[in-house]
Amino acid sequence: MPTKSKAPPPITSEQTASEAFAAILRHNYDYMLSWRDTARSWEDIEGVHQVRVAFRRMRSALTLFRDAVPRDATDTWAEEMRWIAGELGTARDLDVFIDEALGPASTGLPLPGADRLRLLAEQRRARIYGERVVPMLDSERFVCFCDEFPNWLDARTWEQVPMKKKQAKRLHAGILGFSRRLLDKQERRVLAAGTNVDRDNATEMHKLRIECKKLRYAAEFFRPLFDGMDLFIGHMKGLQDLLGVMNDVVVTRALLDNLLGSSREHDVLIYAGGMIGWRSCELGHMLERFDACWEELVEAKHPWWKKPSAKG
Repeated sequence: MPTKSKAPPPITSEQTASEAFAAILRHNYDYMLSWRDTARSWEDIEGVHQVRVAFRRMRSALTLFRDAVPRDATDTWAEEMRWIAGELGTARDLDVFIDEALGPASTGLPLPGADRLRLLAEQRRARIYGERVVPMLDSERFVCFCDEFPNWLDARTWEQVPMKKKQAKRLHAGILGFSRRLLDKQERRVLAAGTNVDRDNATEMHKLRIECKKLRYAAEFFRPLFDGMDLFIGHMKGLQDLLGVMNDVVVTRALLDNLLGSSREHDVLIYAGGMIGWRSCELGHMLERFDACWEELVEAKHPWWKKPSAKG
């Protein structure tokens, strides 16, 4: 069984932006492969989860390096990654609902209908794994991705794509300067999304969550280069946890609507309503800490403007 690893990509201060880009993608591609077989079954829900995490990180890398790597060189791969992660999305939602939501709710909600709702969810999960997850993993499209993507990385094909002089200069420049500008730019995107955000506006909060996640990934990518990155990432945790719960509430509502459909099973409907109310109440309490979490991130020191790490 593979293990979850928090090891950063093997990048060093001597690399160019192009070399670091390749190292980041290869690191996460290899990590995905280590979980690929586990993802075929829900016996270990980390399988689907870790495969999706690897693809999210790779897609973020394609976006974050956009100033140096031409879009024409990555669009095809971005679309394939989006499709693969999308095919795993419903399975992951059901895994989280069954293993991480129904369990705690069983002790917090003294209502009938819990066992029946769990059975319905487990039946749907079995169908989703059988009809979407396993067929995707066995598909020619996925196999082709696994075969061809590493060849694209090894050849660094993006270096041969026509590009503007400024973009080519960034691509072949040292990773230190590039990473600092990238982190600054992504932090500005977080500040733009979060300053004066309407906490009751799901769209605005979702945008903030996505920009925070990209900043988190960027910080993790460049951890080997700068001392103090772990501390900076820690300052993001409270806000990310809060935004994650908000997303979970939205996903749970949509999942229950789809799962129950036109069901008239009274106990199940009552329990489902109780779950939504319970998670919404939890979110309400967490939102009271939004200002403190936001302030912690805004005031966090930027380790990428310190002297480079000796490890890098």
